[in-house]
Amino acid sequence: MEVQVAPLRAWDDFFPGSDRFALPDLKDISKWNNRVVSNLLYYQTNYLMVAAALISIVGFLSPLNMVIGGTVVVLVFLGFVWMSHNKDILRKLKKQYPTTFVVAIMLSSYFLISYLGDVMVFMFGITLPLLLMFVHASLRLRNIQNKLQNKMEGIGLKKTPMGIILDALEQQEDSINKIADYISKVKE
Repeated sequence: MEVQVAPLRAWDDFFPGSDRFALPDLKDISKWNNRVVSNLLYYQTNYLMVAAALISIVGFLSPLNMVIGGTVVVLVFLGFVWMSHNKDILRKLKKQYPTTFVVAIMLSSYFLISYLGDVMVFMFGITLPLLLMFVHASLRLRNIQNKLQNKMEGIGLKKTPMGIILDALEQQEDSINKIADYISKVKE
């Protein structure tokens, strides 16, 4: 599977004035989840740029601790994903409560990093970029261009870095999965 990079969205679209941001409806978790997934897919390259800048700054200030912290988070994430594929109860938890699953990964990583190294590197180099992505994706209203691009790029988005991560967390949109399955059957 070839991983493709999604296009970089215009910064005035990514972070315009307050007219394109609103609090999510906390009573409708599925709608909020759909907004977050759509925004993570649509703005994934912008998020990657912001995260890379923050990780680079922290990595420059404390390179060894950043490598240790990043390695721990990746290994814990892979361990949780592997366990969730082998245990039905964890698979259901991951599917129904993705935020809880990510929080469990982050807390496990935090405790391992506090044992191994510098907690501040974890907080500013790893947690801060993830928190900024989640807050932006939660608050940013989807516009028509976002919705159209997600539908048009839906097939290719499974092969982007964010699509792969969301797929591992089983948070891909069902319609995108159905379209991709249909096209793969037609190709055969």
